[in-house]
Amino acid sequence: MFRVLIRLYLITIVTYSAAIYLIPKVVIQVFEHRYMNYNVEQSRGTQSLIVNEYRRVPVEQWANVTVRLAADFAPLKIQLLRIQDASYTPEEHRLLEQDQPVIRLGEWGWMDDISSPLDDQLVVKLSVPPDPLDMNLLFWSMNVLIGAALLAGLLYWLRRHWRDLDRLKSTATQLGQGNLEARTHIRSSSNIGSLAVVFDTMANDIEHLLNQQRDLLNAVSHELRTPLTRLDFGLALALSDDLPAPSRERLQGLVAHIRELDELVLELLSYSRLQNPAQLPERVGVVLDEFVDSILGSVDDELENPEIVIDVVLDCSVERFTLDPRLTARALQNLLRNAMRYCERRIQVGVKVCPKGCEIWVDDDGIGIPADQRERIFEPFYRLDRSRDRATGGFGLGLAISRRALEAQGGTLTAQASPLGGARFRLWLPSQKTPQC
Repeated sequence: MFRVLIRLYLITIVTYSAAIYLIPKVVIQVFEHRYMNYNVEQSRGTQSLIVNEYRRVPVEQWANVTVRLAADFAPLKIQLLRIQDASYTPEEHRLLEQDQPVIRLGEWGWMDDISSPLDDQLVVKLSVPPDPLDMNLLFWSMNVLIGAALLAGLLYWLRRHWRDLDRLKSTATQLGQGNLEARTHIRSSSNIGSLAVVFDTMANDIEHLLNQQRDLLNAVSHELRTPLTRLDFGLALALSDDLPAPSRERLQGLVAHIRELDELVLELLSYSRLQNPAQLPERVGVVLDEFVDSILGSVDDELENPEIVIDVVLDCSVERFTLDPRLTARALQNLLRNAMRYCERRIQVGVKVCPKGCEIWVDDDGIGIPADQRERIFEPFYRLDRSRDRATGGFGLGLAISRRALEAQGGTLTAQASPLGGARFRLWLPSQKTPQC
């Protein structure tokens, strides 16, 4: 907020200073004749008094009159000058020859000096001296006070404005994190009241659409499981009969397809549950080495190539770490299955715990993931070209589910290049009261 305040204040002060300096000059130039006449009318009495004082006495005594008037009119300065010796312009000479006063303007259109002709040779000049130091200080003090008043006004206005903007930002962040019920609750009288109304309306629409989508996905997934179970049961009964080999092979293929559909339905249900912000993650302290061993044991039976080696690297400053074991295990299982699907001979699982959080990575020595695809692979149903085949590519939901499982706990999941030559998936889970390393 202070950066915006400083910028706005500098713009205001520069604009104010430029206006104070330039606008009077322009106005005085445009209306110079009127300013001249006004000052002549204002000083007419003074000039008549001074000229009459000179004309009452002979010319030889005018020097004495100048000294006396200078003392009487101090601090105003009175001078007796010859027309030819004074620095008058041709236009000013013409006015003096016509027995008219010559006036010169200073700042803000006020008179600097005025000259009145006494005869063909001499003029009396009345000059206004510069303001004394204390008056200048008072003038600049007033400007400083004006600047302070402007700063106070801007601070008052910006504080309320910034408070509402911060509330809008906080609401947008909550919506992005999955809290679809977040609203700004900004009054319509606010400076951004109309924007807040539009934002809240948009949030309502988004919540309605996502709830509809989630309900539809749940309903379809649940409804699909019933006929799939019936089909699986019916095919199992058919396979229990004595069938020719070609018929049995076709039925077994159908059973595989049905079970694949059933697995897809389970994945959809899992992804749908993770999108529900009402389900808060559990917080359980687990022993990390035992937790990782249990996850490796759950996927060990799926390792088709016995030559694949899985290494575990532990670097833990603490023995226990607080996390959601169900969500974290699901994310790691998906990543391990992904690594087993694409690795050549080696997989490495690393765990590192520091005061700020826990980092877990899964490396493989496969062909890796192109840099421009490392973010898209976490989108639901997105699969790389090399994994379009269902035999290797899956459904494209595993990585999306893993990321959602980490984000539900306030963590992150990113894809990077692995030191083994393939892909690295890095999981980060922050400690309860500290930010990411």
